[in-house]
This record gives sequence, structure tokens and C-alpha cells, in this order.
Amino acid sequence: MVARAKFYIGQIVHHRRFDYRGVVIDVDPEFNGSDGWYDSVARTRPRRDQPWYRVLVDGAEQETYVAEWHLEPDLTGDPIRHSAIERVFTGYADGRYLPPVH
Repeated sequence: MVARAKFYIGQIVHHRRFDYRGVVIDVDPEFNGSDGWYDSVARTRPRRDQPWYRVLVDGAEQETYVAEWHLEPDLTGDPIRHSAIERVFTGYADGRYLPPVH
């Protein structure tokens, strides 16, 4: 059974283990990477049947792929600094980023 995602696109999150902030840009209902990537990068072996998130990292030019169990809501209310923000979102309001309207 696939778990329901706790976080949404545009939400600012905090990585508990590596102590960085970021904004969610995509959500996979379960792990959607390769076995090789999981074996080499996911050292804590998070469950594959939980949601995983693509996150733009604050203050860096980095994007990460993170298991839900490593994330918590960011409560600072501060925006994220990343060069891709304007390409992904249309604005920022009430502590979250606004995705494009389709």
C-alpha cells in the first residue's frame, strides 16, 4: 500500500538529518529511482513504498530526492534562495510557493 504524501508542491520543508531547508517541486507516491542510485545514495535505507520528494535546496544550486521520513515542515516562513525558483513557481505567498496554473 502506498502512503499518502504529507507535503505538497510549493511547501517549504526542513531535512532533519542534514539540516537544510528547501521547497518541494515534485512528489512521487513511492521511490521512483534506480536500484543503483538507492544502493549508493540512500544510506539510511528509507522505505521505498513511502512518498519521495524532489526538493530545491535553499542557498545552493542543488536539487535533492528525499524520502518523506527525513522531512518536516519548515516553520521559519522565510523564502528559499535558488536560481530555479522563478522557472518552477509563479510567486510566493503565505509561506509557500505558488505553482503555475494549468
